[in-house]
Amino acid sequence: MKIMFTTFELAPFTKVGGLADVMGSLPKYIQDDNTEIAIFTPLIGSIDREKYKIKELPNSKLSLKFGYSAEYVFTLSMCKLPDTNINVFFIDNPKFYSCFKVVYPSGIDNWYEQERFIAFSKASMEYARLLNFKPDIIHCNDWHTAMIPVWIKSSYKNDEFFKNAKTVFSIHNLAYQGKYFPEILDFAGLDRNEVYNMYGLEHYGHLIWMKGAIAYCDKIVVVSPKYADEILTFEGGEGLDWILNLNKHKLTGILNGVDYKIFNPETDKLIKYNYNENDFSNKEKCKQEILKSYWLDYKPQRPLIAFISRLVEQKGIDLIKFVENEIRNINADLIILGTGEKRYEDFFVWLSYNSKNVRARIEYSADICNKIYAGADMFLMPSRFEPCGLSQLISLKYGTIPIVRATGGLDDTITGYPLEYANGFKFFNYNANEMLGAINYAIDVYKNKKEWNKLVVNAMRSDFSWTKSAKKYKEIYKELLS
Repeated sequence: MKIMFTTFELAPFTKVGGLADVMGSLPKYIQDDNTEIAIFTPLIGSIDREKYKIKELPNSKLSLKFGYSAEYVFTLSMCKLPDTNINVFFIDNPKFYSCFKVVYPSGIDNWYEQERFIAFSKASMEYARLLNFKPDIIHCNDWHTAMIPVWIKSSYKNDEFFKNAKTVFSIHNLAYQGKYFPEILDFAGLDRNEVYNMYGLEHYGHLIWMKGAIAYCDKIVVVSPKYADEILTFEGGEGLDWILNLNKHKLTGILNGVDYKIFNPETDKLIKYNYNENDFSNKEKCKQEILKSYWLDYKPQRPLIAFISRLVEQKGIDLIKFVENEIRNINADLIILGTGEKRYEDFFVWLSYNSKNVRARIEYSADICNKIYAGADMFLMPSRFEPCGLSQLISLKYGTIPIVRATGGLDDTITGYPLEYANGFKFFNYNANEMLGAINYAIDVYKNKKEWNKLVVNAMRSDFSWTKSAKKYKEIYKELLS
């Protein structure tokens, strides 16, 4: 079986959100003696080519025409996914990819953004042909590559190379859909009469790529079972609930996993003091380290709460804003790491300057992330919605107890009290006072060290490795091919 993954993010090369972690880990657990995998991703300018030994392939120049006149030349580079024998192919065009140091540059023209994703998706397919990698399964991720299932069922349907390929479309976040004007269909080489209708790409006079992928793919996978139910409702469907219900026979929810070879406090080289579930006394030393880096004093009986996130509305920051005065007076410290919308960045900076217990770093760093996971006592995720969430899964492994809103993957993975089964704390309504109640409850439990240590052990023993999830993906692939 040959599986082709197309993704705009791929850890460890590029990362913005959970998509990168999933695509950097899932293929490792799918590969076996009967499976050949190729991953296609853009060559963003920030990727360290020397570190990862990325080499441009000889004679890899590919000229592709888009629309009526636009023609672009691409090149292909390659390396192995670290610690595997899986080929990663990096597609570049200096106008679209290597000219940027970030995956998704801000402030760019919307037409140009559409061109970036369409060109990458088309080049991925044509490079697969050039490499003679004839895929049985093409696994596409989010709207950036949502045009591939549409092509497979329309302009490529009689193409000998791709006619037997089955498409799997993963929705990592339904909120980002690729909405634009139908004029972009000409650039994409799609016949408006064939695909631009209410059962295809058309949506109230606009085009939505994600809707097209939902309609034309062979299987839809979302990243948790609860999220699969939520997106079928008016409240959770982001305007696409009716097309999802129409195609729900293709829909399944599979929890994301965590690569414990990367996220493991016993072996993590990014933290100074290692520990495990049998002896996590070094966690206090990690706490002292991270508090010092955030200019906060260490007090043994005072818990440390962490918030690592993209700073966007989805993540529940409005709840924190609503009870900012109470947060400044709780018997705990709060540290923040992330970037995003300026209004949220400015809020956390203001809160840092106007409180004794809250400190924010408006940046993203994988090194700092791991130090926070290891050093914090609690991890706050008050999301408005959360397709799966990886941060709560990572924090569990590090014995950092999640405080979450029961939505999507957060509800699937975190178990509240009674203590015998608990690995975290949950509140159910999107309500600031409920969130504050959950935080204060966690602080009270923290005072009882015997009870808290039991909670830490439960958390660290929670198993959300990729093994189970990868098995479900393989079953889907085999089912499609049979």
